[in-house]
Amino acid sequence: MRYHDITKDDMLNGDGLRVVLWVSGCSHCCKECQNPITWDPNGGLLFDEKAKEEIFAELARDYISGITFSGGDPLYSGNRSDVLKLAREIKERFPGKTIWMYTGFVWETIADLEIMKYVDILVDGEFQVEQKDTGLYWRGSSNQRVINVPVSRAEGKAVLHCE
Repeated sequence: MRYHDITKDDMLNGDGLRVVLWVSGCSHCCKECQNPITWDPNGGLLFDEKAKEEIFAELARDYISGITFSGGDPLYSGNRSDVLKLAREIKERFPGKTIWMYTGFVWETIADLEIMKYVDILVDGEFQVEQKDTGLYWRGSSNQRVINVPVSRAEGKAVLHCE
């Protein structure tokens, strides 16, 4: 897996102060995407042990609420296995931290992926400039949903996270 950045003390990509991993690779290529530089799966830097330890050092801070996977798309085919392994390890080492994930895929097509066992909140759907709304929390267009993953998995349907 490759990535473009690790941001710290982020307040825009999920609830609370978060560390954000911006992965490389996206097949959606949304019109007017805010991060088109992340589309190339060969762009950015190789995600290695040093990058993982940087994330873990941030997650060890009491005031950090958790991690957000963004990009690019963490569920791009070339990222899925590595993101799954990282999410699993984060949940094992930091069970009190939340995992948020942004993806262009919709819940109904990814609900059964193993990674969803570790995700707390999913922001799903492609960004659609025609539905852009700067007044929304944690998403860019009104077609995107902020989904409570554990409740959705239990109920067998997408259940929105209260905003």
